[in-house]
Order: sequence, then C-alpha cells, then structure tokens
Amino acid sequence: MKEVKYIVDTTLRDGEQSPGIALRREDKVKIAGLLDNIGVYEIEAGIPCLGKKESDCIEEIVSSVRTARISVWSRMNAEDVKQSLICKPHILHIGTPVSYIQIYSKLKKNKAWVQKNILDCVDIALSQGVEVTVGLEDASRSDIGFILSLVKELKKAGVRVIRLADTVGVLTPGRTKELVGTIKSHCDIEVEMHVHNDLGMAVANSIVGANAGAAYIDCTLFGIGERTGNCNFYDFIHASDAIFQFAMSKKQVRQLEEECYELLKGAM
Repeated sequence: MKEVKYIVDTTLRDGEQSPGIALRREDKVKIAGLLDNIGVYEIEAGIPCLGKKESDCIEEIVSSVRTARISVWSRMNAEDVKQSLICKPHILHIGTPVSYIQIYSKLKKNKAWVQKNILDCVDIALSQGVEVTVGLEDASRSDIGFILSLVKELKKAGVRVIRLADTVGVLTPGRTKELVGTIKSHCDIEVEMHVHNDLGMAVANSIVGANAGAAYIDCTLFGIGERTGNCNFYDFIHASDAIFQFAMSKKQVRQLEEECYELLKGAM
C-alpha cells in the first residue's frame, strides 16, 4: 500500500510573490475553491498583516471552502499573530528564523531570543484554539543541533507540524534526505517540506523529503513563487504518484491548471 502524503498549496501566498502576479480578491477565492474541489489538504491563503483587503479576502476563503484547511502566514511577532487570528484560520503558520545568518547577522539577536519569542507566539495561537505550524526559515543552512533542540521544545508546547523551509533554494536531494531523516529519528513531530527551485531541484527535493518521512509537501500551481519559484504541483504529483497516495490525480491537477492559466499567466 502506498504511503499517503498531503498537499499544502501556497499559490495564494508564496506564489503571489512571483513577479507579475497580482491576484484580485475574486481570483483568489476562485482558485481556493478549485483547490478545495480536488482535495488539497491545506491552502495557504495569504498574510493578514498586509492589510484589511488581504484579511477580508482570507476570511471569505475560510467561509467558502468545504473540506480544505485554510492557513495564513505570520511573522514571529505577537502582534502579527493576534492580527492573523482575527481571520479565524484553521492553521496559523509562523515563520521562524533558525540559521545563524538570519539570527545573528540579519536580526542581531540570539538563539535564546528566537526560542522565547516563538514559544510565546505559539502559546497565543494555541490559547485561541488555532492549530500552529512553525516554519523553520533557512533550515537548509542551519545548525542541526539548534533545530533539534527547538523542535523538541515546540513539540512540548503543542506544535504538531514543523515546516522545513529551504528559504534560499540551496538544498540538494542528499542534504534533504539527511535533514528530514535526522529530525524524524530524533523528534516525534510531523514534517512539512517547503522548497524553492533556485537550483532546479524543488520537485526532486520534495520527493526525497517525502520519502524520508515528510508527510506534507508545499506546492504551487505551475511552480510559481518568489525568485525561481516553488515545487511545481503537477510535476510533483506526476513524478511521485507511483510511490505515494494523494487525494487527487495528476489529471485533476492538469485540469486545474487549465482553469487557472489566465489568472496566473503573468508569472510564466
């Protein structure tokens, strides 16, 4: 029996960061509905702190879907978390810097500061009954010891899923297998893969990550996203449906692409 894997579609969040993409509210609601119809497990609908228009759109998506879980993205900031919760998402995703480059050079902070702030943010969201996933930003360039330590604390705090974010797109299949395998062997937590295509290996890295134990795979329609894009939804399903079980078929994804082409063609 093939192992079940779950698609997290981030077309409406990371995909919209692609040059040339600026979706109208009605476009986002339509795309969310189409993703929902084919059985996408989770739809990352946007970033509430961008403003009221974004928040209103997210709220409409939350109220319109039938089975998909709607998530929103937030910075590791208590006020951003509180603003995100107003949209009543099913899942709050909190981006958390874990590489020393981001912590020490970019933020001018330290590891203790990161751990305290993310645990405070997690507590705020969980106290409101909202599931939290934590994105380990720049995980591909991070110290594995710090990752393992942080993940264990997140698990204790009630986090069920952590997202491994290849923020600058430098992962290779070998490194992906090692990273996911190490986390799964040391921590009882679910793993989500979020990879970028800077080296042309987003699909390959996603397949390897899934094979190493990641249950959730982030994708976008046509592989759109910032810089060179994200894992291509259709290509990932097409390349791996012989080894994994998905809620949708590659034919359904291709039909979805056809329906969304005019809305997203600016980035292709």
